[in-house]
Amino acid sequence: MVGGNGVLYAVLGLASCVAFIFMSFGDLGFHSVEQNMSFVERTGTQFMVDGKPFFVNGWNSYWLMDHAVDQSTRSKVREIFQIGSKMGLTVCRAWAFNDGTYNALQVSLGHFDEQVFQGLDYVIMEAQKHKIRLLFSLVNNLEAYGGKPQYVKWAWEEGLSLTSSEDSFFFDPAIRSYFKTYLKTILTRKNHLTGIEYRDDPTIFGWELMNEPRCSSDPSGDTLQEWIEEMGGYIKSIDKNHLVTIGLEGFYGSKSPPEKLSVNPSEYYGVIGTDFIRNSNASVIDFASAHVYPDQWLDRADLDEQMKYIFKWVKSHIEDGETVLKKPVLLSEFGFSINNKNFDHSHRDTLYKSVFDIMYKSARKQGAGAGALVWQLLVDGMDQYGDDYGIIPKKSSSLFNLMKRQSCRLLVLHHGKDWEKKRSGDVCRNN
Repeated sequence: MVGGNGVLYAVLGLASCVAFIFMSFGDLGFHSVEQNMSFVERTGTQFMVDGKPFFVNGWNSYWLMDHAVDQSTRSKVREIFQIGSKMGLTVCRAWAFNDGTYNALQVSLGHFDEQVFQGLDYVIMEAQKHKIRLLFSLVNNLEAYGGKPQYVKWAWEEGLSLTSSEDSFFFDPAIRSYFKTYLKTILTRKNHLTGIEYRDDPTIFGWELMNEPRCSSDPSGDTLQEWIEEMGGYIKSIDKNHLVTIGLEGFYGSKSPPEKLSVNPSEYYGVIGTDFIRNSNASVIDFASAHVYPDQWLDRADLDEQMKYIFKWVKSHIEDGETVLKKPVLLSEFGFSINNKNFDHSHRDTLYKSVFDIMYKSARKQGAGAGALVWQLLVDGMDQYGDDYGIIPKKSSSLFNLMKRQSCRLLVLHHGKDWEKKRSGDVCRNN
């Protein structure tokens, strides 16, 4: 009996050691997730992966981190990646920030919630499993999820801010320092599920400095330009692997040629402190981005007028990428509201098809049109996260098939016609 107890104690001791190791290092099974992606790079006006052109067809789901924090909603993250994979989508744009609000990543200045960070870790791991890349936006221009107003509020409360103006986010030395602290924390974060630092993870397509930056207090654009160059350079000093973009809406500014200013929806957009060409031409910026919402910008125009405007807007920016910037141009947000007068789903499909066709034609001739991201995709049970642009793919078969078709013809460009002849059982089988 004494010998039997000794064996039992030994077994229990071994089990305790295994449990200790498991608790110390997390779910070891997740560390075995195969990392078979390569980093997206840029050569001239094209994205490249493993020496081949890489084309973007994807979507926005800004809510991924927020839903990944809570186990009760985490399944929606997996579900949207499953849907994206079925459509052959390649990139998802999402927020990698939440400052001082509910489920905040940055709870207060320089203090981060580990549980929320683990939610973001999960988003990255799940995207990698579905072979989808992530374009992470790093702060908001508006107050949703904290944004630049929260940074200004923090600085004001600390007695360090020079002014309470929200635009002081761009020029106040203290606030610039705060933002750099956040950037370094994000870039050097080690994913607790994969063991890979974010800056070393090819699942991340790239970093977006800000969602739709504007600095209306300086219509010359100098303030925003300096901020872009400083923050873009700071990211590059820490992360040598990933592409960097700005997050612009694409408006032309005061230093743009007159013919470009006329492309703006109205004169107002030329004096909000941004300038698509000047901003995107910064050496620390790898690719340009633009948005398009014709129903917002031209709210009195009919569908035909809006369609003509989309063609003019997108073609103008692709032209800039090819002739001036020599960089890819990504349409990182576009959409069509269900609140439009006499809305019909076929109208939205027509508009989306127009965008996809423009991008496909550019890709086919190796132009600067790098692709487009729909705003936004959701899954069932997300009413509070939806807006009048939100789409649940499985409830919109026409749009599902439209996006899938775009993926397939871009895949043919990437792999070549031989791949098209051999393919079977993949996402493009029925296309």
